[in-house]
Amino acid sequence: MGKITGFLEFQRLEEPHEPPADRKHHWHEFIQHLSDEDAKVQAARCMDCGIPFCQHGCPVNNIIPDWNDLVYKSDWKKALDSLLSTNNFPEFTGRICPAPCEAACTLGIGDNPVGIKSLEHKIIDKGWEEGWVVPQPPEHMTGKRVAIIGSGPSGLAAAQQLARTGHAVTVFEKNDRPGGLLRYGIPDFKLEKSHIDRRVQQMQAEGVTFRCNTAVALTWDGAASISADDLVAEFDAVVLAGGSETPRDLPIPGRELDGVHFALEFLPQQNHVNAGDKVRQQIHASGKHVVVIGGGDTGSDCIGTSNRQGAQSVANFELFPMPPEHENKPLIWPYWPLKLRTSSSHEEGCLRDWAIGTKRFNDDGHGKVKSLTASRLKLEHGRMVEIPGTDFDVPAELILLAMGFVSPRQSMLEAFNVERTPRGTVKATDDIINGYRTNVDKIFAAGDMRRGQSLVVWGIREGRQCARAVDEYLMGYSELPR
Repeated sequence: MGKITGFLEFQRLEEPHEPPADRKHHWHEFIQHLSDEDAKVQAARCMDCGIPFCQHGCPVNNIIPDWNDLVYKSDWKKALDSLLSTNNFPEFTGRICPAPCEAACTLGIGDNPVGIKSLEHKIIDKGWEEGWVVPQPPEHMTGKRVAIIGSGPSGLAAAQQLARTGHAVTVFEKNDRPGGLLRYGIPDFKLEKSHIDRRVQQMQAEGVTFRCNTAVALTWDGAASISADDLVAEFDAVVLAGGSETPRDLPIPGRELDGVHFALEFLPQQNHVNAGDKVRQQIHASGKHVVVIGGGDTGSDCIGTSNRQGAQSVANFELFPMPPEHENKPLIWPYWPLKLRTSSSHEEGCLRDWAIGTKRFNDDGHGKVKSLTASRLKLEHGRMVEIPGTDFDVPAELILLAMGFVSPRQSMLEAFNVERTPRGTVKATDDIINGYRTNVDKIFAAGDMRRGQSLVVWGIREGRQCARAVDEYLMGYSELPR
């Protein structure tokens, strides 16, 4: 490595960011990338550990030790080339990935891990600033046409890979702008949408066609519809790369009350407003007591958005017990640990409570929710059970259900007649041979539609690997990387 003793000499450096009291009054990103010198110090902490567990912990298998060494040597262009060789969109993962690579870092066994995510953020931002990220159109066209349904991370990654190898790619998106849940699920304060826009512009220069406001085999407000049969007839291959958009519901008394909403009814509206759109009857937290049910990333996004909208109070309830503050590293490493995680949105202000079961939503007498009734739970024989006599009420004028997503939209899968798993996802393996193929000729699946609700970085991996499978199907061989 660049500095053999760096991990002994330097402490982990966090990226500079605005304090919570300031940042919750605007919608812009509040985390800045490291300076050149700080990035070199961070990269110097990378050990010559022999086996790069960080690389195996990363779903796209980023060549992390290599670009750490190149950053330390200030060879930024080569560091960028190394990063882009495995990851199409590091500006997304460098901002919103939970960094399983850092959980697998060897230095993390007895010290703070290398700030891999912050280095990824720095490398790609420097690449854009220097003008090194440019379109890479194909040298020749193959004459093959590929349709990709969905413009989230898996759809975008598959589209870019296939276009660069010479196929004519058309991406179908039911919303008015590309990006899928990157655009209409993740708040702007975590990922400003200009990052998506410039990637779309790059991909258009590479030959990708985007058809927005076009729903395939779906009914969608404001979108034109195209049938599955027409799509299969028109294209040589079709990739199903939509999101896992069916939310987990909470069917308890009072669920029908005004003020009880799924997270994905709430979050996209603010994204539209930030983009300059007018939203009629926007679901808004201003002046309200807000309760977010669900302790994952989506719940965290609801908390940050509610605080920025001016909520009177925000509470966050989680079904399971509070995790330990520190994991048992000898037992868990190099795998992703179960431990208490405090997001930037939690830091901005909310009441957090664990092992809570919501029993009913209470009516104000006019069809609107005014509170919820919950009880304490305990873990017993592997199940969460109610503790008798622990019922309590919480004021709640806006309740946001953020308990995860169960499957893609089934109507689309039915229209393509693809085989499904018991979970409602598309049945397609990730094998090297015939991977990502469905039971229907020409039809492939990737991302959440194949593996279920997952991370952006997994979507990018799936899109890249699916692109290779499609290329091999069309051409008989492929030079695209897996």
